[in-house]
Amino acid sequence: MTESQLQQKMIIWFKNEYQIKGKGLIFAVPNGGSRNILEAKNLKLTGQMAGVSDLIVLLNNKCIFIEVKVEKGIQSEVQKVFENKVSLLGFEYYLVRSLEEFKNVINDNL
Repeated sequence: MTESQLQQKMIIWFKNEYQIKGKGLIFAVPNGGSRNILEAKNLKLTGQMAGVSDLIVLLNNKCIFIEVKVEKGIQSEVQKVFENKVSLLGFEYYLVRSLEEFKNVINDNL
C-alpha cells in the first residue's frame, strides 16, 4: 500500500466516523507534486511551508498534526523540523503507519 492509499483510508474513516456527524474536521495540506517555477514561487509567497504534516485534524479544541508513512517510510529532515516546531508550541504531532494506529490516535484524543 502506498502512503497516498493509506491516507485516503484515514480520510474516509474519519469523515464517516466524525466529520459528517459534526464532531471533527480533517484536511490535507498538499505540499508535494511537481510545479513550474512561477507556481512554486507563488505558493511559497502565499504561505506554503516545507515539511508540513500530511493531515491536520481538529477535535474538541485540539489541533492534531498527522504525518502518514508506510511501514518503511522515514521522515525527511524538514518534516522533523516541522514536528519539533509544532511540539514546542504545545500541539500534538503523530507519525502513523496504519489505519489502526490512526484510529487509536484519534480516539485517544477525544
